[in-house]
Amino acid sequence: MVGQLKRNKSLNSSSSLYSALPTHPSGISLLAFSLSLKTLMNYGMRIHRRLINQELNVVASRKFHAAEVKAAHSFLRKLLESPEDFLGHLSEMAGEVMVSAAYGIDALGDQGRYIALGREATKSFSEASIPGRFLVEFIPILKYVPEWFPGAQFQRIAKEGRKLSESLRNIPFAETKRKMASGNIRPCFTSEALRVLESGNSFYNETTVKNVAGMMYLGGADTTVSVVATFMLAMLANPGAQKKAQQEVDTIVRRSGLPDFGDEKSLPYVAALIKEVLRWRNAGPFGSPHVLTVDDEYKGYHIPAGSIVFGNVWAILHNESEYPDPYSFKPERFLMDGKINPDVRSPDCAFGFGRRICPGRHMALSSVWITIVSLLATFNITKEIDEDGDTIEPSYKFENGVVSSPAPFKCTITPRSEAATRLVHATALEI
Repeated sequence: MVGQLKRNKSLNSSSSLYSALPTHPSGISLLAFSLSLKTLMNYGMRIHRRLINQELNVVASRKFHAAEVKAAHSFLRKLLESPEDFLGHLSEMAGEVMVSAAYGIDALGDQGRYIALGREATKSFSEASIPGRFLVEFIPILKYVPEWFPGAQFQRIAKEGRKLSESLRNIPFAETKRKMASGNIRPCFTSEALRVLESGNSFYNETTVKNVAGMMYLGGADTTVSVVATFMLAMLANPGAQKKAQQEVDTIVRRSGLPDFGDEKSLPYVAALIKEVLRWRNAGPFGSPHVLTVDDEYKGYHIPAGSIVFGNVWAILHNESEYPDPYSFKPERFLMDGKINPDVRSPDCAFGFGRRICPGRHMALSSVWITIVSLLATFNITKEIDEDGDTIEPSYKFENGVVSSPAPFKCTITPRSEAATRLVHATALEI
């Protein structure tokens, strides 16, 4: 277990030795999620990694900005209509971004079924991958028992997981191909990758495109939901940080419109606030397991091949020597003289280490940024007041899973002004 950044050389500098995934008899392997990180990250899948990095690097991911803005604005409109269902709206927004970016499918109307399919697959994968959940992890021979056998719940979950995996891989992919054939498709990852494939200049095949497109949803939507929900929870506990961020947005962003990506460099406090959200309650507190492919040595300790190493992200991001008063929410810790302080380590390890770092992190961060800055510009997020006039304190509890998200909580979300309400309504004209 690696619990300090200065000790993570093995996971970063020697990442080629630590890039494999463990054989997980109940979760990733047994569920046969052909879209899973096991499929994409083991040595036999370098082509998948190459395509992911080509399409989701920091520059290439900018082509998804329009879809992210559109989804964020749709989220704002839904908050005006039914703010109490903000977590449901947030999940829909994250799904809309991924379905649009991966498949070019408009998530409105009956196209929402693709979002629902992605949600089901993500939930199944997340639940099955929780370490220690099933007895088969400790007695591997149990993976051969039939699903009717007492205690073989994992077999039934695996069967359903395989069905969801194949549906997620094939159904939206087929819809994109159909739209391409009719000439009615918006540019997206799948359409662009298939056009390159048809030209004969690609290094991949159609199956690679299908796998990567599906993984974009499986790996991206939950992270966005977790980070934005954590931001909202943090604003309940730290109203001063919300007010300060709103003041910065009001000063920089033109009042005739909502913020866009062109404003990002002019909003250092918002950038610091998002960094603090990632550090304060990160979505993956224990990271993902790394398997050592050959023997290694660390500070005199022999680590045999096959050993499983975790980067304890929670401990790293709450290390008092790196982040004084680590359990307090303080965006200012990342600032110096009104600018991002390069001497304070950015919480990048929230997305993993080495070759196993999340390949979609740039897209996830841009989606998180536009959603949060749009919320700050238009809404106040405050604690709910009950019918007796008493403040309802949220629990600040988080749910377990591959991605850790806040447990459902209540809050009051209200437009900051009539002008803000008009700005949100005006976004409907963008559709």
